[in-house]
Parts: sequence; C-alpha cells; structure tokens
Amino acid sequence: MTDNLFTQLPHPLVYADALLAWFVRLGIDSDESTLPDDCVTAAAQLSQCELSQLYLFDELTGRLEMAAQCLSGILPPVDLANPGVDFNNEQLLQFVMQQNQVLCITDLDSDVYDTGILPVVAMPWRSLLCVPLTSRRKKISGLLLCASQRGADLQGYAASLGQLGSFALHQLTVLRRTRPAPAVLQATRSTAHANGYGLIGNSAAMDETCRLIGKVLHSRYTVLLRGETGTGKEVVARAIHEAGPRRTKAFVVQNCAAFPEGLLESELFGYRKGAFTGAERDYAGLFDAAHGGTLLLDEIGDMPLSLQAKLLRVLQEGEVRPLGASVAHKVDVRIIAATHRDLEGMVAQGSFREDLFYRLAQFPIELPALRHRDGDVLVLARHFADKACSSHEREPIAWSSAALDQLSSHAFPGNVRELKCLVERAVLLCDEGVILPVHLSLAPGPMAVCIDVTLRQRLERVERVFLIDCLRKNRGNRTRTARELGLARRTLLYRLARLKIPYGDVKEER
Repeated sequence: MTDNLFTQLPHPLVYADALLAWFVRLGIDSDESTLPDDCVTAAAQLSQCELSQLYLFDELTGRLEMAAQCLSGILPPVDLANPGVDFNNEQLLQFVMQQNQVLCITDLDSDVYDTGILPVVAMPWRSLLCVPLTSRRKKISGLLLCASQRGADLQGYAASLGQLGSFALHQLTVLRRTRPAPAVLQATRSTAHANGYGLIGNSAAMDETCRLIGKVLHSRYTVLLRGETGTGKEVVARAIHEAGPRRTKAFVVQNCAAFPEGLLESELFGYRKGAFTGAERDYAGLFDAAHGGTLLLDEIGDMPLSLQAKLLRVLQEGEVRPLGASVAHKVDVRIIAATHRDLEGMVAQGSFREDLFYRLAQFPIELPALRHRDGDVLVLARHFADKACSSHEREPIAWSSAALDQLSSHAFPGNVRELKCLVERAVLLCDEGVILPVHLSLAPGPMAVCIDVTLRQRLERVERVFLIDCLRKNRGNRTRTARELGLARRTLLYRLARLKIPYGDVKEER
C-alpha cells in the first residue's frame, strides 16, 4: 500500500498510520452532522495545509456547494461564508469536475487559474491541490481542496486524500439513506412518463425529437443540436451517448464560451511539457479524455475562428496535435455540437467557417421550445416538483387549478431550465402542501401562445393540460375521470383521442 500511495511523502509509515486512524474515525465515530467537518480536518492535518475545503455536487440540481471548510485548524461555519452559493462556474473547480483528474499547482502566483474561491488571509496562498471525489458509480460526487501558504508540491497526497474523501462521501450517503423517514412522507409519488431515452414529455414535438435520436444513435455522424437556451441540449446529447454503442466510455462536456481562446485550445487539444511558460508536464486534452466516447462541444458558436480550423482537422482526419507536439495522433471521438446561435447567419457574416458548419451539421436536430411542446409543461412541472420533494424529504405536493392555469399561459422564454427553477422555488415556498399562484411569482401578462394561433387552438391547449391533470389524479382510470368531469365515458375517450393524449401506457383500474 505504501509503495503505491506514499512514495512521494517523507515519512510514509507515519502517514499511513495517521490516514488509517482517520478512516476509522470517519467510518465509526462520525455522524451525518460531523462527517464533513471531520473530513476537512483530516485533509488539513494529513497534508499539513492551512486550508482545506469540501465541495458536494448535487446531481438533481447540478449545483456544487461548499459543505465544510477548515482554515488554520479552525472550522468556520459554512453558512457565514458563501451561504448556498453555487461554485459550479468557478474556473478551477469546473476544470477538475469536467476532467475528473487531480489539479496540483505549486506556484499560484504564476498560474492562469482564478483562485477567488480561497479565503483572503494575511499571507498569500502559494500552492494548491484539488482532488475529484467519485461515487461507487464512478461519477463525480464532490471535490476536496487543500491550499498552503508555502510553496509545496502536494501531488503526493492526491491519491490517499482522494480515497479518504470518496470514502467520507460514501459514508455520508449511507447515513442519509438510513435516516428515519418522516411519518407524513408518502411512499407513492406521481411519476412522469419518460420515453425510451429518459426524456420527459408526451408532445408531438418530443416524439419527433426522439425519432431523430433513434435514427442517429448507431451512426458515426456528427450531431448538431440547435435550440433556444434552456431547451435541454446537454440532456439530449447525454441521451444519445447513453443509448448508443459508446455508453461504456467517457461523456465529456466542454462549454466553448467558458474559457478564453488560449486556454480553450490547451483544454481541447492538450499540450506538451515546455510548450509555454508554466507547462511543467504533459497534459492530455479533452479529445484524449473522450477517446472511445463522446465529446459535447456546447456553445460551438462561440468558438474562435482560429480554433475552428483545428476542429475541422479533427473531424476530417480523426487526429489531434497537442500544443508543442511535432506530430499528431489518432483519436476516436464522437463529436456532438450544440448552440443557440444562428450558425448560417454567422457563416454569412464570416464569423463561422462554412466548411466546419457543414461538417458539424451532418445530422441537425432542432430541439423544440417549451411553448411548442403541447401538454409537456404540466408533465415536466410535476416531475420537477416530485424530485424536489424527494430531495427535501417532503410529502408530495398538489397543484391548484389556478397555478396550473398560470403555468399553461406563461411564455417560458427560458424554456425547461426556467420551468425547473420556477417549480423548485415554488416547492420551497409552499407550506400547506398545495402550490398556489403566489408561489410561482409569475407576473400577469398575455397568453404565452403565439399570436398567430386560433382561438380553437388556444382552448384545446388549455383542455389538454386539464385532461392530463385529471387523468393523473385518477391514476389513469378513465371511468373515474369521466365521472369527475361530468362526462360520458365515450365522450371522454373521444376528447382524449381528438387531443392525442396518450393514456394506453397507464393501466386502468376498474
């Protein structure tokens, strides 16, 4: 064990004894409330650093939040420092999350990363180590960061601290799962219908999207996902990867607007030691990280022209040349690009390469805006509400008719992302178990439907939402639904067929 983990440390046996003691303490003595603090205390003591921080990643919300911090042996309350702040967009943390690899910096003064996440102290921070923590499913579940005011090489602590931190997060998950559930929490929750690719929605627009996904799954075509902000382009890209033949390999995401041009090039293609000032070792880029799998280039419209030429070569030749390298090497990567921009217009203006556009758009998929997904607003709202209730260990929440009317008449310019945030906020504000219009905080305004639709189409949209809600409330039983609505069962069946409301997948109770 010491040969693998502690060869770079001055006193490996002493360190191994201390590490084992912390494993025992985290596994036996710590409870849910003390475990994060014990973890950062252990990291600070073992690495001999003045600062250690523990970040937890929430897969449900996509947020990265600080769970605990130890500064010079003191545990300052996290709620006094950055309460509820999402650190997912911090450059340094985002790098470690996306790459799933250790970041060790021995000289922060000359490094390109923003270190604003470190607390301001009298003496400057000189060195840093950030380690990704993974779950048993090999997914990122958090980060462990250590920083020192002395110029030290902390790389030798990476493997052992990574195992210790991952163990701590696993223990935390076990403790939360074994926590007694509230007596009022119901075991049954409404479930949204998910199609074969895990996408939520029953509308004709989503059926067409799924049809296109099925066409391209087993091909080598490059997919271009287009759509407004918040329509779920990354969700669809992940669905293509998970349902395709590359599912066992890496799925890597890079936002082309998140890094400046020079840093983006090194992120994508990697570099060799000595390629530029600060390049102290070889670095494998994202194309190498995604070898055999899928690379999503989000916001491809923001990629600089100079990099577009290098990307075109990857698409044409299947090879990359890292910065500072004299030869290129082959990579096997499926590229999915995503954008909300008008790439054709950018080509006409000369801000996007025409040849690259045609290579990327081998198989374009236009993701529908939420306002074009008839009936899906209610389905998605219930899905997000159920997940939020489950996350907060609350009993399921009901919806008032007035709140449903507000949802069905809202434009949702932010699409699914806006709806998700709106519903999660409403769940937090709701105290009586029923979401009301006041919890949605939507400003009254004109109907969200396009002005060119007819009155009949508007009424059918409202009717569709209402009928789906009644069906779900009665668990798909059309006889009870018809009785509640005061309709003949035959009339209800006619309206369901007329509005193309799928009910065959719900077993009717008689």
